[in-house]
Amino acid sequence: MEFLLEYGLFLAKTVTLLVSILVIIIIVVGLGQKNKQTDKGHIEVKSINDAVDNITHSLKQMVLNPEMRKVELKSEKKKLKEEQKTRKKDVKEGAEPRGRVFVVEFEGDVQASAVAGLREEVTAILAIADEGDEVVVKLESPGGMVHSYGLAASQLERIVSRKVPLTIAVDKVAASGGYMMACIGTKIIAAPFALLGSIGVVAQIPNFHRLLKSKDVDVEVLTAGEYKRTLTMFGENTEKGREKFIQELEDVHALFKDFVSENRPTVDMQKVATGEAWYGKRALALNLVDELKTSDEYIIDKCTDRDVFLVKYVEHQNRMDKLMERFALVSKRLGGTDFLRREQGPYTF
Repeated sequence: MEFLLEYGLFLAKTVTLLVSILVIIIIVVGLGQKNKQTDKGHIEVKSINDAVDNITHSLKQMVLNPEMRKVELKSEKKKLKEEQKTRKKDVKEGAEPRGRVFVVEFEGDVQASAVAGLREEVTAILAIADEGDEVVVKLESPGGMVHSYGLAASQLERIVSRKVPLTIAVDKVAASGGYMMACIGTKIIAAPFALLGSIGVVAQIPNFHRLLKSKDVDVEVLTAGEYKRTLTMFGENTEKGREKFIQELEDVHALFKDFVSENRPTVDMQKVATGEAWYGKRALALNLVDELKTSDEYIIDKCTDRDVFLVKYVEHQNRMDKLMERFALVSKRLGGTDFLRREQGPYTF
């Protein structure tokens, strides 16, 4: 028995030592990786035209018989030569080049954390884009915090202010703050069952005052300024504080409605500013969108006569960051989060 006890203590010490060494190694490697990186990230550009052509070519190779493949291969080579000749001729004659379409993907969470990458992508595109080009933003967001989505919308306004056409494509959802971003677009397209709208504001604050009071726990909230704190989680809330809080919510809602009206004057705010959301066909009838079409259909159509590029900002990560990101992804999948009804303060769309 004494032997087992000593062995157990020895094993515990060994495991503790190994874990400590492992933690130190990870920290050192992480710091080393950070010191090597001079930039936070970089822009990646991929040709969607080439991607579509590669997929088409691969499928033809699989389904066509040998004779048909030879015929198709000759046809593709001939078409490629003709396109190259046409482009060289256009350059010599000074003809207008083929228009370009820049595709950006924005997947929003409650904090609109993707705005950091969006800022870099917009900056890169505006460095070369002109009025003959087009920017397509594939937008997916159920909304979130007011100031975060206000900044995201401002990034899209940079494109419109430069007179570059901006198309917003919604395949699943653009609600609340997501729709605030969408209404900036020169044109909004949506899948038939995409969810749009939810022009409203919500705030939810738990209050533990009665629980603490039952346990004889006092909470003092000290402020300088009459409305520095209207509602509190631990102190006793007053009717005056609630009225002020609701007044602030109404003010944010008014700003939201004015913003949508300025960008989409054809929308009847009396009908749509109720906090409700509508699926694509209903949203089209309410002028919340301009056309029912998936982003894939729209982008592939553009490939016929435009050069289409996917622009993405990739943030540099060290090994520690990658490990933590994978852990967060697994946790998210296991936990399952319904962002559409998730609410965080102070105010969320």
